[in-house]
Amino acid sequence: MMNRYEALLVLDTQGKDETVKEIVDRLESEFEKEGAKIEQVQKMDKRQFSYVAAELDAGHYVNFVFNAAPQLIAKLRAKFKLDPEVYRQHFQRLKATSEKVRKPPKKVAAE
Repeated sequence: MMNRYEALLVLDTQGKDETVKEIVDRLESEFEKEGAKIEQVQKMDKRQFSYVAAELDAGHYVNFVFNAAPQLIAKLRAKFKLDPEVYRQHFQRLKATSEKVRKPPKKVAAE
C-alpha cells in the first residue's frame, strides 16, 4: 500500500551554493531509485538557522512530496543520514489526495 509523504531536507551547501540544483536532482533520483513516486519538489532557498548549530549557520531547504510504501521511510532515513550533504531530515505522512477531510458531527441543542 502506498501512502503520501512529505520530506523536508535541509542541505549543507556550505561553500558549494552553485551546485544546489545538482544536489536536489541527485536526491530526487535517490527517492525514485528506492521506489518512491515524486509528486512535487519545492526548493525553498537558503535560510538562516535561528541558532548556530556547530559550524553551520544556514542551509538550503527542499521539500519533497511523494508516494511510497511505509517501510521505505526507514530506508530513506538511513540512506540520507549517511549523506554528507543532508544536514537534517523530517518525514511526515500526509492525507491522500482522494481522502476527504472528516467534519465533526454537528451538536444538536437539547430542548
